[in-house]
Amino acid sequence: MDIVVVGQQPWDVEIGSNCKNIALEFSERHRVLYVNSPLDRISMIRGRGDEKVRKRLQIVAGKMEGLHKIKDRLWNLYPNQIIESINWIKNDWLYTLLNKWNNKRFAKSIAAALKDLDFKDYILFNDSDMFRSFYLKELLQPKLTVYYSRDYLLATEYYKYHGEKLEPQLINKSSLCVANSTYLANYCKKYNPNSYYVGQGCDLSLFTETVVSEKPADIRNIKGPIIGYVGMLYSVRLDINIIRDIALNHPEWQIVLVGLEDDTFKASLLHAIDNVHFLGRKEMEELPAYIECFDVCINPQILTELTIGNYPRKVDEYLAMGKPVVATRTEAMEIFEDYVYLADEGESYSALIELALVEDSDERKQQRKSFVSQHTWANNVKEIYNAIDHVTKAISA
Repeated sequence: MDIVVVGQQPWDVEIGSNCKNIALEFSERHRVLYVNSPLDRISMIRGRGDEKVRKRLQIVAGKMEGLHKIKDRLWNLYPNQIIESINWIKNDWLYTLLNKWNNKRFAKSIAAALKDLDFKDYILFNDSDMFRSFYLKELLQPKLTVYYSRDYLLATEYYKYHGEKLEPQLINKSSLCVANSTYLANYCKKYNPNSYYVGQGCDLSLFTETVVSEKPADIRNIKGPIIGYVGMLYSVRLDINIIRDIALNHPEWQIVLVGLEDDTFKASLLHAIDNVHFLGRKEMEELPAYIECFDVCINPQILTELTIGNYPRKVDEYLAMGKPVVATRTEAMEIFEDYVYLADEGESYSALIELALVEDSDERKQQRKSFVSQHTWANNVKEIYNAIDHVTKAISA
């Protein structure tokens, strides 16, 4: 069947997107329409100088075509409708009325593109777009609806108020739900028994194919053992106390943190500890050279509603380079248990790092690389197809 993809991120977003990768993989076998989120009123007002907003206004005005072919079997739609910014409205009756109106405008754009492409019996794949796409099942009448959960969005302020009511309803009325972590699959299963863990795809070629010929200049003179982290240093996701305790308990280790800091990290006492080194933000293609210098990689995740269900793509990158990894234990991390040292609480990090340093070997490196090589987009989408087939057979039985 053909597939229509709606979600959080438009095709022209610069950062990586699960949904874009999944759509690309879908298009290997199916015709796919990837629908950008419609322009909302506040974004239009605030972003008039932004090139992306100007393009969307041209499309709304009918001066540009909104449907573009990306490659064989894959099209991208810029909706030609503006929707209202309504998330601030707390009155349920008024919010529901306006959200239905927004959904109808969004559906009108999609329906026109479906007619142009001659999509008839199709799957609607929804990447957690719980507001703008809440009524698309009723308005577009797809053959099958799939809700995709990859983050626990209700932990964020924007989604919490209306999402606590709408997301469970949307999960419930979808034909099936798929999730990239066991935690999120179990969350979805509370509202829809047809909920499946389908894993996570990754493009790890940067980490498997890069040949590191020399150490970067800013880490070259740091003598090991080096305990390292690469990624955004955000206090809402990382436990500063774990990093502090590792550094203070083992002054002979060098803690190297590569990434952009938020204000909490900038103001933290970590900057006063001699064996903690902040190397700042690096370009993506530079990261393998830094990871190669690490003796042990860490993912000191703080446990909150926001983080507990996250799939740790960073851990895949570490393992792709064969590195021993110590990470906070979560339900989502349990699939890594045979290849990652999982810390139940902050105090166990140091002991597990010591164990990782002692146990590391060429054989273990190869086992880690072999394990993570299975985490491809092709395998991820294969599991989505398996879930769809399972539900389709059950419906037709």
